[in-house]
Amino acid sequence: MTSPSDDTYKNDDTRIQAGTNRKLFISIAGNIGSGKSSLTRLLSEHFGWIPFYESVDDNPYLPDFYGDMKRWSFHLQVYFLSNRFMNHKNILEMPESVVQDRSIYEDVEIFARNLHDMGNMDDRDYKNYRELFAIMVDYLKPPDLLIYLRANIETLLRQIKLRGRSYEQSIGRSYLELLNASYENWIRRYEATTGRLLIIESDDLDFVNNSGHLGDIISKVETALSPVKQMRAGDSQLAG
Repeated sequence: MTSPSDDTYKNDDTRIQAGTNRKLFISIAGNIGSGKSSLTRLLSEHFGWIPFYESVDDNPYLPDFYGDMKRWSFHLQVYFLSNRFMNHKNILEMPESVVQDRSIYEDVEIFARNLHDMGNMDDRDYKNYRELFAIMVDYLKPPDLLIYLRANIETLLRQIKLRGRSYEQSIGRSYLELLNASYENWIRRYEATTGRLLIIESDDLDFVNNSGHLGDIISKVETALSPVKQMRAGDSQLAG
C-alpha cells in the first residue's frame, strides 16, 4: 500500500471549526517520549491551531530532579502545576483554537502520585500538592478532547534516546513502567470523570515521517471532534 502524499491531508484551516463559532481546546497526553510535542506541532500546523508546549528546556528544576528526585520532587511538581494552570487559564480565555502538549491532570494523576508512591514525595508535601491542585482545577473547564498517545516501554526508551536530552538519559525502565501503569489507570476513568477521549496506539506509528500515519491520526481527531462541532452548531442556531 502506498502512503498518501502530504497534500492529501492538507485542508482549509477552518474546516474543523466550521459552523461552531467557538474555539476548540485539544490536549495531548502521554508518557515521557511518547511524541506529544511532535504531534502538537503537526496538528497545529495542519488545523491552524495555536500550540502550547510543556515547559521543559527552560524548566529550572528538571536537571536537579533527575539527579535527586527525593530532594526536588515537590519543587518540580509545583513548578509544573503553576505553569500548566497559567497556560490552561490563558487557553480558555483565548478566542483561537489551541492544541496543548500535556494536560494539567497528568501532574497529579501521574507524576505526583508516582513520586509519592516511590517515596520521593512525603505525605505532607503530597497532601499539600493535591489540595492545591483541587483548588486550581475547580476553576478550569476541561479540554474539548484529550488525545492519549499510548506507547510501550521499548518505544519510549528508543524515542528518549533519539531526542538526546542529557537529563533524560538516566530515566530507567522501572520508572517508565510505573508511569505507564498510572496512565492506564487514569485513562480508564477519564471519560467518566472529566471529558472526551481519543486513544492513539502509537507503537507502530511514525507520524513525524510518514504522512499516511499522520493522516490516520488527523481523521481520528476529526471524527472525535464531530460531536463537539455538532453541539456547538446547535448552540449557535439556538442563540441566533
